[in-house]
Amino acid sequence: MFTYLLDRKPNWTEEKIETLPPLPQASNLLAFNVSQNTPLTFAVDKSSLTVGKDGVVRYVVVVTSPAGARNVNYEGIRCDTYEWRRYASINDDQNGWDQGSAFDFKRIENGELNAYQAALYQDYFCASKLTVGTAAQIVNNIQYKRTQSSINLR
Repeated sequence: MFTYLLDRKPNWTEEKIETLPPLPQASNLLAFNVSQNTPLTFAVDKSSLTVGKDGVVRYVVVVTSPAGARNVNYEGIRCDTYEWRRYASINDDQNGWDQGSAFDFKRIENGELNAYQAALYQDYFCASKLTVGTAAQIVNNIQYKRTQSSINLR
């Protein structure tokens, strides 16, 4: 759905998160590139990705170190403001979500080796401050490594 900027409501309200997604299964993880210079690997759980009516793309990300340590977070990226937030992280036992690590929206950092939010925003989630499509389209683009820059080059 296309909305003119002037038609946008100034009082943005975030959708309520009623339930957290299931913990990611290895078969649902889609790897994406962040930087040639980081030893970490990054993946999005394709079954967790949603595009809210509030314009927030929500997803579970799995960051894995060369030693196999994993960070798993449920996050959201706001296309219109270039911000992200965390809703939950995997708990110490790696068997459930811990919402104690949650924080509100903050600016996405650019240029950091591990700035995967910037990579997701620019490559797959957002264009011209709007989401690039449905959750299925975004998942498809990540799966086939169709970044926004590669799509725009056609």
